[in-house]
This record gives sequence, C-alpha cells and structure tokens, in this order.
Amino acid sequence: MEQIIIEVGFVDGNYSAHLPQLPGCVTVGSSLKEIENNMSQLVPFHIEGQKDSGGEVPADFNGEYKFIFKLSIEAMINYYSGIFTKAALSRITGINERQLWHYAAGLHKPRPQQRKRIEEGLHRLGEELISLTL
Repeated sequence: MEQIIIEVGFVDGNYSAHLPQLPGCVTVGSSLKEIENNMSQLVPFHIEGQKDSGGEVPADFNGEYKFIFKLSIEAMINYYSGIFTKAALSRITGINERQLWHYAAGLHKPRPQQRKRIEEGLHRLGEELISLTL
C-alpha cells in the first residue's frame, strides 16, 4: 500500500491541501476529515482525467494507497488548538508562547530547527502517552 502525502496549510480559517504527485489536485475544507473526504473523491476523478487526456498517472496511484497528512506548523497549531493551549505546546516544545502565537497566526514561519523542536516535542509526548496504562 502506497502512502500519499497530502500537504496541508491554513488560510483564513480553512485548511488548504494539495498532492505534490498530482499537480492541480487541490481542495479546501474546514477540517482534516473534510480534506481527506474531498481528496478521496477528487483523486479518482483527477486520475481518470489524466488517463482520458493521455497524461501520465504516477505509479503510486496504480494500486491501493492511503493518505498521510503533512501539516504546516500553522495548520497543526490551529487544528489542535482545542487540545493544546499555546502554554502547553510551549512546555512540550521549549518554544516561547508568543512565538507559537506568531506561527499560528501566520505572521512568522518557523526555521527548520524550530520545526524540528516542535515535531520532536510532539513525538516525545506521543511516546509517553502510548506507554501509559490506566
């Protein structure tokens, strides 16, 4: 099963998404579930159009595939804002709360090392949660 990356951004209160493997295959939605549903309908339509026009279809789409989300930092912070406060995310990542607000608002884009700190902090939290037994 191929993993297809959906790159997701956040603009004006909605999520925008595209598939790098299929130029022109884009959608918007108010949630990741809506993005996934839209892509599930859009991809077969797009592939059929490619075939009908004699265009190439990437090999990733010849068999079964599943979508994997690659969120921008702005999209991730906004999507999980009901779960993580900026203060909690600051404690998890070691990045100051004000800077996280700037990322969430799209005022600043994090440098690669800041992106890595956020990702590693979230992964550490995930590992801790997985290891819990209640």
